[in-house]
Amino acid sequence: TFRMLNYMLLGMPASPLRKALIDSGLGEDLAGGGLEDELRHMYFSTGLKGINISDAARVETVIWETLTRLVKEGLDPLTIEAAINTIEFRLRENHSGSYPRGLLLLLRSLISWLYGGDPVAPIAFEAPLSAVKAKLASGRSFLSSLIERFFLENPHRTILILEPDPALSAREEVEEQKRLMTARASMTPEELAAVVTAKRELTERQQTPDPPEALAAIPMLRLSDLERKNKTIPLTPMERHGAGILYHDLFTNGILYLDLGFNLHGLPQQSLPFVRLFGRALLEMGTETEDFVSLTQRISRKTGGIVSKSFNSAVSGSREAASWLFLRAKAMKEQAGELLAILRDVLLTVRLDNRDRFRQMVLEEKARQEERLVPEGHHFVNLRLRSHFSEADWVSEQMQGVSYLAFLQGLTLEVENDWPGLLTRLEELRRALINRRSVLTNITVDEGNWREVEPRVAEFLGLLPAASTTTVSWSPDAFPGCEGLTIPAQVNFVGKGANLYDLGYRFHGSAKVITRYLRTAWLWERIRVQGGAYGAFCLFGHLSGVLTFVSYRDPNLLKTLEAFDQTAGFLRTVELNDDELTKSIIGTIGDIDTYLLPDAKGFTSMVWHLTGETREARQRLRDEVLGTTVGDFRSFADAIQGVAERGLVKVLGSEGAIQAAAPGLPCGFQMVKVL
Repeated sequence: TFRMLNYMLLGMPASPLRKALIDSGLGEDLAGGGLEDELRHMYFSTGLKGINISDAARVETVIWETLTRLVKEGLDPLTIEAAINTIEFRLRENHSGSYPRGLLLLLRSLISWLYGGDPVAPIAFEAPLSAVKAKLASGRSFLSSLIERFFLENPHRTILILEPDPALSAREEVEEQKRLMTARASMTPEELAAVVTAKRELTERQQTPDPPEALAAIPMLRLSDLERKNKTIPLTPMERHGAGILYHDLFTNGILYLDLGFNLHGLPQQSLPFVRLFGRALLEMGTETEDFVSLTQRISRKTGGIVSKSFNSAVSGSREAASWLFLRAKAMKEQAGELLAILRDVLLTVRLDNRDRFRQMVLEEKARQEERLVPEGHHFVNLRLRSHFSEADWVSEQMQGVSYLAFLQGLTLEVENDWPGLLTRLEELRRALINRRSVLTNITVDEGNWREVEPRVAEFLGLLPAASTTTVSWSPDAFPGCEGLTIPAQVNFVGKGANLYDLGYRFHGSAKVITRYLRTAWLWERIRVQGGAYGAFCLFGHLSGVLTFVSYRDPNLLKTLEAFDQTAGFLRTVELNDDELTKSIIGTIGDIDTYLLPDAKGFTSMVWHLTGETREARQRLRDEVLGTTVGDFRSFADAIQGVAERGLVKVLGSEGAIQAAAPGLPCGFQMVKVL
């Protein structure tokens, strides 16, 4: 019941409580995660981020007045229908992403089991779902009474205001130094010696390998347990009305998965930062016959959901990227007509001229990018590094990296000062992308249902405009090679990288095994266990040739870079026994054979098609992974040495930490204020 109510209040762009908060203009995006139902005591939270502190009471008033109005007037029946359809679809689809479904069910059972409840209750949804639907059908008073009892009349509530303090980090640093000096002054020589001894013993324990008998106690697969051949995913290319279709005959339990792709190589490069906002605009701005409230309700009522997603990847044997915008949609087979009608309406009749709605979307995007900087700082550093060496990564950086955040910061002013010019650019982007001759439709459903759906898909594609296609070449912007990207944070994210192919390396599948081993052994021990960072990665793109080292939530800068540069030496001298090598190979095969649900299989097969990864190339990769030897580790050290000698460096973190490390950073290092 509360999951449905949560979706009604906040789950859609036009949900009444969400809309009231955003429309108030008091903040940039929602704060609070809505319903938290995996704790013993469920709670619900919402509010706004990016507010003026003086407006906090006004935010509370908006929430209170909206909930009070909903109790008196009831929720829109279409909103209720949307919540029922969406929640029921999610329960029946049981989508677990990259988690095996069995593992997901186990975790779901813990929701009640941890607190002494029935572990089967969160899994067996049919009876409670039927009961909730019956109560909702009985009248609006059911929902009104829930809101009144559990929200308006609930005394167990609090108001939380988080106010930024730019001086906090420096003040805490001074206070910590005072505490340490006081503690040191109070210690006897014997106590100080004991601290030194304890530190030495800890370092020795960190650097001492686990004994063979302990490692032998861990159950292991053998190489003979692994499949020697890759699994295949069915793919049938076809064409309808000049538009390409990729069809995957897979059992989907009656669900139609449809990915509608638009080739971004028809856009000038200055339009690339608009792509994510344009994808949202198609689904959240309304059409000529529906405002955005009605449209988002219709999507939730009649489908399993439609989301926009950009895709960028290097292509085998090419410097040019595969860059696409996809509308990823799903619906029960019986809803296919409704799904295609919605896609037709948003593509052909979307209204892009609602400045207030577009402004809200820009502010939400900006707030979300800013919010990601600390929890996903390694992602920003990695993208910024890779953008120097790969067109695909440069495009991704324009759409979701530091450059994208800078674009959004400027766009907020452009919406206010030059809306007519901005609207013209959005309309030009629509005309360039929505062209059936450059559209790709990716379909995943079983053959029987495809025979029923195919005529409708063909009819839909025939309605799209057809124009001549032009492929645009891009000239990626050049960023400073070595950068310190400053944000108000107490942790850092450190990266170093280069393109191994430009340094002369020729790809061999063993590189996948070696970089995985570096993450779980060398980098884990040196940067996490000994250095105190949360983690570190060694990431290699075999299509682009780009290799990057990146640390996550790192208290160090120079020590981490030193560890990166010592990697080649580690590979040349590492004592790697058969068990350790086998574990690394098995882990890499696990990455290759990652768990995929039907929609992910169809999308993955399409990605292979777009990036030129043939069946033969993928099998060769698997064979080389399975045949990896210790000698391959030694050979790869030479390629890694090139990163140490010629790699670029990026650091995201506090200005003070970066400036303190500046004398040890590469020449030409430039500071860039991100936030």
